[in-house]
Amino acid sequence: MPTREQMRSTNKGKQNRPKKRHRIRHTILLIVGLLVLIGLGTGGYAYYNMNRTITKIQNPSQTTKKADKITANKKPVSYLLLGTDTGELGRDYKGRTDTMIVMTVNPKTNVTTMTSIARDTLVTVNGEQMKINAAYAYGTADSAMAAVENLLDIKINGGYILVNMGGLVKMVDAVGGVDVTSPLTFTTEGDDTQADSKSQYSFTANQTYHMDGNEALAFSRMRHEDPNGDYGRQLRQQLILRGVLKNSASVGSLFNDSLLNTLSNNVQTDVSTSSMKNLALSYRSALGNIKQDQMRGTTQSMGALGSVEMMSQTEIDRVHDAISEQMAE
Repeated sequence: MPTREQMRSTNKGKQNRPKKRHRIRHTILLIVGLLVLIGLGTGGYAYYNMNRTITKIQNPSQTTKKADKITANKKPVSYLLLGTDTGELGRDYKGRTDTMIVMTVNPKTNVTTMTSIARDTLVTVNGEQMKINAAYAYGTADSAMAAVENLLDIKINGGYILVNMGGLVKMVDAVGGVDVTSPLTFTTEGDDTQADSKSQYSFTANQTYHMDGNEALAFSRMRHEDPNGDYGRQLRQQLILRGVLKNSASVGSLFNDSLLNTLSNNVQTDVSTSSMKNLALSYRSALGNIKQDQMRGTTQSMGALGSVEMMSQTEIDRVHDAISEQMAE
């Protein structure tokens, strides 16, 4: 993949698009992005159940085979993980993609990198300025993927995984809860919980808690008391992720009916079954070695759009070049 400077020289007329920090809730996305993609690496009854689940989550009219040859040849592959706010706090509309993550998987370096795109990043779509999380709401998952590709001058060659964030509670419960050590002291607020604003939780720094789904959601969503803001929330979401992955691996709960039903009812993808099988066979080491990255910018007020996150050109270049390096063969 060309460097940012090369892209700039061949696209002189291309508009620079600033980016914004997201209020990302990507715990469930990371879980699904990993567990679904590596879940076919087993046999027998577990394979049958997982295969049935994947068939259900695939969009039959959009399933793409574009990554089949790439993954068969063990080349680096990238995906866009999308999390909608549908179902969260009782909402049942299509929703915006409050979580957007570019996931690159490189079997040669044995590294998977997940780069978070801020939900309020300012972009231009079809001549109209909007926050990047609206690209899906006003279009499709492909529209969101195009917005990310245009923003970073990259090509996502694997496809997308779209997740309903309302499934987080059931997913955590399906693996028996998670053990998490809180990095700070805080008490959740009314809008931090899944449904019942009367159910609040208190956490003390350096204390370990066994959390059920509702408590994990509240822990991962707290916004106002973290001195690091949304970036601190991303750290807490990663702690939930690690807990779910650990329990899935240790008790085999990835393949229990409860978790599979949660996946099948809350996930949609255009990734083909063949690509998933290739990933399971040849990319497991890389999928087990996760690195995190996030774009950091400054918040600005922009009229009717409200607060948007503006990224410097230096930051845009950094992310472009980092993803290009991750995708190098």
